[in-house]
Amino acid sequence: MNRQSAYKAWSQFHAAAGLGGADEYDRLVEMADNIIESGKANDGGPMEMLFGLLCDRIEQHDRAQFIMPEASPDQVVRFLMEQHGLTQSQIPEIGNQSAVSHVLNGRRDLTLAQIKGLSSRFSIPADILIK
Repeated sequence: MNRQSAYKAWSQFHAAAGLGGADEYDRLVEMADNIIESGKANDGGPMEMLFGLLCDRIEQHDRAQFIMPEASPDQVVRFLMEQHGLTQSQIPEIGNQSAVSHVLNGRRDLTLAQIKGLSSRFSIPADILIK
């Protein structure tokens, strides 16, 4: 496919999907939700690549719209615990209650293994847990 035909195909998709207007974000989310509900967003599924593109576009909108305040890793862990109603003993990714306490009080930094564990468990980017 040459560049001109790719541009034409993208323009047609863009118009057919109703993208580019004030309600673009809502349309992107609706399309992504529909793909998820169809079960075709899975690895190797027929809509996997489109789903990825939609999610990237949604993320661009989110980053432009919502400025994330700076937070230290211990503040992020504390926030996650509050949001999920967890106690210090319920964060095995960091260790026992004592290890969690040290992290929350700033006496110990998170290790790479702890960051990976928390990132995976809470589906958050690892970089927000790095000092």
